[in-house]
Amino acid sequence: MENLTEQSASIISPAALLDHWQGHRRLTRKVIESFPEDKLFNYSIGGMRTFAALALEIMNISAKGVNGILTNEWVFTEELEPLFEDSDIKTKADILWAWDVITVELNRLFPEIKEERFQEQVKAFGQWDGEAINMILYFIDNEIHHRAQGTVYLRSLDIEPPAFWNRF
Repeated sequence: MENLTEQSASIISPAALLDHWQGHRRLTRKVIESFPEDKLFNYSIGGMRTFAALALEIMNISAKGVNGILTNEWVFTEELEPLFEDSDIKTKADILWAWDVITVELNRLFPEIKEERFQEQVKAFGQWDGEAINMILYFIDNEIHHRAQGTVYLRSLDIEPPAFWNRF
């Protein structure tokens, strides 16, 4: 049996990873769309944040995270600035618009990441050390985790959430 090194073993291409992530993003967008406007911003269970707040975190980490991996400039703020001139997001339409802008940005920026960069050590947002690929996987995991919270919220509101497997 041939002994493969970490550098030579590739399980998924960057393009396939981005496509996988965008599938998760399509599903998360459906969860956002499923919320009644008022519940998106005002509903929580057990002290958890609203789904609007969770969606903003997902967007912040996704967009600024990929930019950080690409440029090694790690900026994180609670607001989406400087992603948007007016980060005063107050409606579901605002969130969906921002979501779509970030989707386009991810599609633009992700292919610019050189393959060797995925194996390099980074300090994401000035706080977390690890390989760039592991940070990307964390960004995806974080989204899945928060989407699951949104699914619980929807079920508690007697709203059938989008099927977890339907990422198209």
